[in-house]
Amino acid sequence: MSALFSPATLRGVTLRNRIVVSPMCQYSAERGEATAWHMIHLGTLALSGAAMLFIEATAVEPDGRITPGDLGLWDDATEAALKPILAAIRQHSHIAVTMQLAHAGRKASSHVPWDGGQQIAVSDGGWLASAPSAIPHKEDETPPLALDTAGLIRVREAFVATAKRADRLGIDALELHAAHGYLLHQFLSPIANQRTDEYGGSLENRMRFPLEVYDAIRAAFPADKPVGVRVSASDWVEGGWGIEDTIAFANELKKRGVDWVDVSSGGVSPKQKIPLEPGYQVPFAKAVKEATGLNTIAVGLITDPMHAEEIIESGEADFIALARALLYNPRWPWHAAAQLGATVEAPPQYWRSQPRDQKALFGDISFGQR
Repeated sequence: MSALFSPATLRGVTLRNRIVVSPMCQYSAERGEATAWHMIHLGTLALSGAAMLFIEATAVEPDGRITPGDLGLWDDATEAALKPILAAIRQHSHIAVTMQLAHAGRKASSHVPWDGGQQIAVSDGGWLASAPSAIPHKEDETPPLALDTAGLIRVREAFVATAKRADRLGIDALELHAAHGYLLHQFLSPIANQRTDEYGGSLENRMRFPLEVYDAIRAAFPADKPVGVRVSASDWVEGGWGIEDTIAFANELKKRGVDWVDVSSGGVSPKQKIPLEPGYQVPFAKAVKEATGLNTIAVGLITDPMHAEEIIESGEADFIALARALLYNPRWPWHAAAQLGATVEAPPQYWRSQPRDQKALFGDISFGQR
């Protein structure tokens, strides 16, 4: 049996394989509301054969958006916009749907990537970002507003409110975004956090707010539904957050019953120097798994099915998350299953597509309203 296509259980959620669709920002929402693009995009990926689909980083408040086009879930309108998309997915796929809860912090109020990604000035329709400290992401940017006690409470409550809305929508699991230089990562990293109160300075203090947010959403989300956390295992900058810090943070999350740690890296500083190569972040996932025993998700230029199989089979990680590879080839799990002699889920409308030498590829799977 293929390790990549072996089942796994996370609390009350059973996954048919170890392939995860990574959250990918689309910058195509309107006022935080999902659009027809999200129906097409998420619908396509829901039929990929992966076991779990992560909805893109979803802002918990308007000021927490990276760009004006970010998806959000903070009011009745943003909640209503997601309902038909989730209903369509549920009708035609058994894929587990996870939402990544996010706040951009000091990286908020930016243009979409294809328009340059630079900060939008308040005078040009942007907004003043908030962060642990009044330190801009780039030297030429407007400094963010340092969150005071009231601001910390507001943000924490926004995460809780979004978690409750996600549950009402029938979302199967949550992932707390504490990576890629966004707000919770900013609290963790000494590069972005230079506070002198109980939320800054020591590692224990810098972990305090992210752990408070995790505790709050875990308490607000049903106990039978899993909650994971995405982390940046290294800032790739001297003096920044590193793998030993990540392990310490993961151990604190373990005490709180976290269901997985999604191990990425970078994002908190434009000075980062990342040596890109296939699987370059897998050693981080392996280190966290070995040190804590937690479920880990490996990410980062994993495109070859045999490479993915080896990562799972060797125990370096428990799941593989794909992003760009699935945009380029939305049927990547089908091809991987064919190569590894496994079966994969597919809608009956597509069963006739399987090659003559792969008659067992789709197995005997029935679909319909779940």
